[in-house]
Amino acid sequence: MKSLNKLKILNDPIYGFITIPNSLIFDLIQHKYFQRLRRITQMGMSYLVYPGAHHTRFHHAIGCVYLMQQAVNVLRFKGVSISEEEEIGLYAAILLHDIGHGPFSHAMEHSIVNNVSHEEISLLFMEHLNEEFNGSLTLAIDIFKGQYPRKFMCQLISGQLDMDRADYLKRDSFYTGVAEGNINSERLITMLNVVDDNLVVEEKGIYSVEKFIIARRLMYWQVYLHKTGLAAEQLLIRVLKRAKELHDSGTKITASAALEYFLNNKISIDNFNTKTLHVFSQLDDFDIISAMKAWQNHDDFVLSKLSDMIINRNLLRIKLKNKPIKTKSIDKFRKELVALYNISENEAEYFVFSGSIENQAYQLSNKRINILHKSGKIQDIVKASDQLNLKALSKPVTKYYICYPKDKL
Repeated sequence: MKSLNKLKILNDPIYGFITIPNSLIFDLIQHKYFQRLRRITQMGMSYLVYPGAHHTRFHHAIGCVYLMQQAVNVLRFKGVSISEEEEIGLYAAILLHDIGHGPFSHAMEHSIVNNVSHEEISLLFMEHLNEEFNGSLTLAIDIFKGQYPRKFMCQLISGQLDMDRADYLKRDSFYTGVAEGNINSERLITMLNVVDDNLVVEEKGIYSVEKFIIARRLMYWQVYLHKTGLAAEQLLIRVLKRAKELHDSGTKITASAALEYFLNNKISIDNFNTKTLHVFSQLDDFDIISAMKAWQNHDDFVLSKLSDMIINRNLLRIKLKNKPIKTKSIDKFRKELVALYNISENEAEYFVFSGSIENQAYQLSNKRINILHKSGKIQDIVKASDQLNLKALSKPVTKYYICYPKDKL
């Protein structure tokens, strides 16, 4: 019988040809849990703002593996010891770091499951796959959890200059067309080194790091926290919440078997068992889109109206302010809507609401980006840089928003 060639080559629009490094990574990519990521949009509802932003978590994960391959080669060239087992662990950990994302990325975490983060679900997937692959992911799981004794490996997976950010900034910039986010990830990786078991960037790479931090800030304001995308995501959260509320009250809701399971059950991390994980693995963006297409014609005014707003991109108006929105303004809008639509105050809350967003490009935490000077001195990027605004970028900026129907109020 002819053996299957598992060292495949993929053509990526960002990096060109990517080689799958070993048979374990090939088998993980082929697994149905990972293939689901082809049906999970990388940027949630951002395609309603940037029409090209239809790339998936699958794209992103493969790109991260490519960058990790580059990082391993660079560090080995500079004399950092990385065993073959550790190398495979790094590839598996970065490949699976986002496997727990639900439909449209973050919307589900705040609606039909009770505060279960995608990181927690990713870990559950990895532990389940570890059993299936006879313990070959044990080291990858330790790295993913930040428990592996070699700290720099954990920092490559989760840090302020990790392979996740190095890929998504460049990739999201490409697919949205927002040039300000186009970082030189290859240059950044070439400048990486390890000192005292911590990841550092050599002094020559300081300007690339500055560009990286500034690009991150700009991408958050222009793309990830874009007000129209924000309004769309908040609408989606409320669509799912309304569907669950109606389902709990006994109203018939049409949905796929996977989505119906989550409408039927109160899911938290405590009862996220193997069965729930299996059903979750069958849930993707298409379940939500097809449900909303059907819900446009539902008898419930709130569910049909919200679904119609997203499907036909007739979104709520959103205004950003530097100060918290006054309760008086929100109450005024809601009362007008109650009279206009002949709905209850509780139902009006689905159409008029406020919240806040925060952007902090660089965190002065224990996961800092450290610069290695030629003298051997190590400094945080904020102190090492002559770019004065980097200190300002380390402070969180909070903006407040209010959403309401634009054609009615």
